[in-house]
Amino acid sequence: MRLSDAKRAFFDAPQVLAATTAAERRVLSRFGAYVRQRARTSIRSRAGTSTPGMPPFSHTGLLKRFLFFAYDTSRRSVVIGPVRLDGRTGEALPLLEHGGTTQRPRPGRVDPSTYTPRPFMRPAFQRELSKLPPLWRDSIR
Repeated sequence: MRLSDAKRAFFDAPQVLAATTAAERRVLSRFGAYVRQRARTSIRSRAGTSTPGMPPFSHTGLLKRFLFFAYDTSRRSVVIGPVRLDGRTGEALPLLEHGGTTQRPRPGRVDPSTYTPRPFMRPAFQRELSKLPPLWRDSIR
């Protein structure tokens, strides 16, 4: 093998980098779609409150409708989860997933409120994680 042939086989060759980036985007986007669908199906439309530790119930359908995924080119990763509708720094989504305490404003006072976790994204991610290695198989052409 000549030196020029060997140099073209390195992983930093433009063709290899382009194929890797395209495959990475394709695989991670597909994985994001799987996790989003798993999370959506875990959220049931029911009245009342779900059992702590189980996914939340959907009363209006907003949580299920506003679950998205996107490939982040700067980090070369996929971001999966609900988007905030009001644009404010709301605490509801992290409190649903992880639980915690927050200050709830009431007329004339502020009351602390404790939320028990009702995870839906992390369990969906864990359930779909086994599909990731087969997605990578033969993905770079």
